[in-house]
Amino acid sequence: MTETRRHTPTGERAELKRRAIVDAARETFLARGFEAGIDVIARQADVSKVTIYNHFGSKSELFHAVIHDALKEALQQSTLALEKSLAESDDIREILVRTAKGWVAGMAQPQVLALRALVAGEAQRFPELGQAWKANGPDLTSAILAGEFRKRIDAGELAIPDVDLALVQLYALVLYPHFTHAAYGERIGEQRTDDLINRGVDMFLAYYSV
Repeated sequence: MTETRRHTPTGERAELKRRAIVDAARETFLARGFEAGIDVIARQADVSKVTIYNHFGSKSELFHAVIHDALKEALQQSTLALEKSLAESDDIREILVRTAKGWVAGMAQPQVLALRALVAGEAQRFPELGQAWKANGPDLTSAILAGEFRKRIDAGELAIPDVDLALVQLYALVLYPHFTHAAYGERIGEQRTDDLINRGVDMFLAYYSV
């Protein structure tokens, strides 16, 4: 049997349609859940179902694109903040505070929090959604930060026996409280956010500094 290959549309017009489809899918999934029909998304995007399947081979692939694009936008600020901090400062506390503020500014947006809640709610039935979130989440900035930690470990500034664990602990101190409160329909205020970041970074460095 001959395998049929899907040729993804390319070019400026195709990119505009892809953007419209992803935006419509994000709104539809958030409003109706992962079980929302492709026909609903097609109407919202003002395209045909065939056009959607030309761009995305399945609803799962489309959802992955929604997650990828949402997290790419959310994490761009934190990545830029981290890279800018590393270029401008040698103060590890300042670097971590600025990076944490970037994480919160991106990941604690209402739509991102709502999308995360949707993924968490559907992950048991559709584990690939949870895997897609993890692959596109804060782990994207981990490599840069892990490299900085290792450099400072070698210089004798930090004593971190497990860098991956330390990254999880840093996320837990400065970012994860927003996820917990969002699960109850609450948002953390600006002052409390600043306190979580500044005191969280201080706790982290007090534990790992030499």
